[in-house]
Amino acid sequence: MSQLICQRILLKLSGEALMSDVGGSIDADIVQRLATEIKELCDHGVQVGLVIGGGNILRGAEKASQGLDRVTGDQMGMLATVINALAMQDAIEHLGQPVRVMSALKINQVCEDYIRRRAVRHLEKGRVVIFAAGTGNPFFTTDSAASLRAIEINAQLMIKATKVKGVYSADPEKVKDAIFYPSLSYDEALDQRLNVMDTTALVLCKENNMPMRVMNIFEQGAIMRLMQGEEIGSLIQ
Repeated sequence: MSQLICQRILLKLSGEALMSDVGGSIDADIVQRLATEIKELCDHGVQVGLVIGGGNILRGAEKASQGLDRVTGDQMGMLATVINALAMQDAIEHLGQPVRVMSALKINQVCEDYIRRRAVRHLEKGRVVIFAAGTGNPFFTTDSAASLRAIEINAQLMIKATKVKGVYSADPEKVKDAIFYPSLSYDEALDQRLNVMDTTALVLCKENNMPMRVMNIFEQGAIMRLMQGEEIGSLIQ
């Protein structure tokens, strides 16, 4: 078995990653495939923290633009991430892998409160930890929550899962000659406004020396190959 490049990672999934092309907020087949890949990482000794967005169900900022109070919209979005976290927890547990969902909002009947030391202990015991409800505060995205949690649990790498190969100068699905960046600095990502993550998330990673790998989550087995040292996606550091 190849030596692993990381012992502990934070994987950031968008809520849209759980959707099928034909509609529906959560596609069971996609959730199952992602759960299988996470289980494989755990079987090889990788400690996995996971943050999932809620955009497949609801986006608070979009609701606010339609007249809903922004704070209320963001709180609704946080609850959407809890729904996704519970769906992922169930799929991973069905594979025999222990999981804990930890919420930044108090929802004691369905998941644990987020406590940093307890989260680290869960990871040390080999449990997947899914961080739900963002940061628990309005006006912060789940990208910011992922950066914050990665730093708090002392992850060695944050992985931003997307539907494209990595970081491009423009949206490769819209701009045919968009330039692919195999590696770049946080300053470059910020200066060029490459929309990798929101500014708060990028600055958090930059100031705390948290490397980030942006890669295509739909390339089967790619995360495991990355852990075994293959150069996949774009590295920002």
